[in-house]
Amino acid sequence: MRITRRAGTLCVFAAALLYSIGGLCIKVIPWNGLAINAGRNLVALLVIGLYLLAVRHPPRFNRWIAVGAVCICGTNSLFTLANKLTTAANTIVLQFTAPIFVILLSAVFWHRRPRKLDVIACAVVLLGVLCFFVDSLEAGGTAGNVLALLAGLCYGGVFLLNDLPDADPISSVFWGDVASVIIGLPFLLGETDFSPAPMASLVILGAFQVGLAYILLTIGLRTTPAVTASLVSGIEPVLNPILVAVFYHETIGPLSLAGAVVVIGAIILYNLLKGKTESNSEKESEP
Repeated sequence: MRITRRAGTLCVFAAALLYSIGGLCIKVIPWNGLAINAGRNLVALLVIGLYLLAVRHPPRFNRWIAVGAVCICGTNSLFTLANKLTTAANTIVLQFTAPIFVILLSAVFWHRRPRKLDVIACAVVLLGVLCFFVDSLEAGGTAGNVLALLAGLCYGGVFLLNDLPDADPISSVFWGDVASVIIGLPFLLGETDFSPAPMASLVILGAFQVGLAYILLTIGLRTTPAVTASLVSGIEPVLNPILVAVFYHETIGPLSLAGAVVVIGAIILYNLLKGKTESNSEKESEP
């Protein structure tokens, strides 16, 4: 299935919207983080399995697909653990250091020299992230912040799935979900609260926040460059803490709030400037 670059970007944006419900749903479920991750990925496997059947694409496996699966599994597992150890706002904004890691990984492994605009955007994002660390040291969320930052590293790898040799992003998602289920299964079997609210949240997480979101992301990455895709996802760190604050009454400190404004502002400005630069380049290339 061929899609335009604009449609691909919209798919990435839609995936980010679905990812944004993660913090709220995870907070509602009174389970261990790895148990939650196993349960939601079990549901996601059903959704992704049906999708693979519909498009007649059996999951493949090779060492590069395995590398992608590690990135998927790491992102899923570390995100749920971090949500239990620090605020949803801290978790999602720290995970949103992914664009920085995309640029670093691209430079190290593919020798791609980052553009000046990319470097400036990442530097400003890093400044906002430091605000979260300073504010959370007083709140005792350091461990959760470190895990969220590691989730950002793994998430950066997710945006580079198409760049791996002999890549197959949807297969990496499938095997990453399988690994997540296996790792968290012992914790899932030890849980006892299966009341309606946690189970409904778990199904929503698995079907939409993991399953459908990853399907949309893998489709979008076919035409959307990794750095652009990681920055287009900037809607996620905006909506995630807002939803948690509204429904779960969780607040963030003033310095963390300032950090969030810095991060989101940098992402929005980056996309506006990037769009203007690309538009000018297209005009210059016209005969």
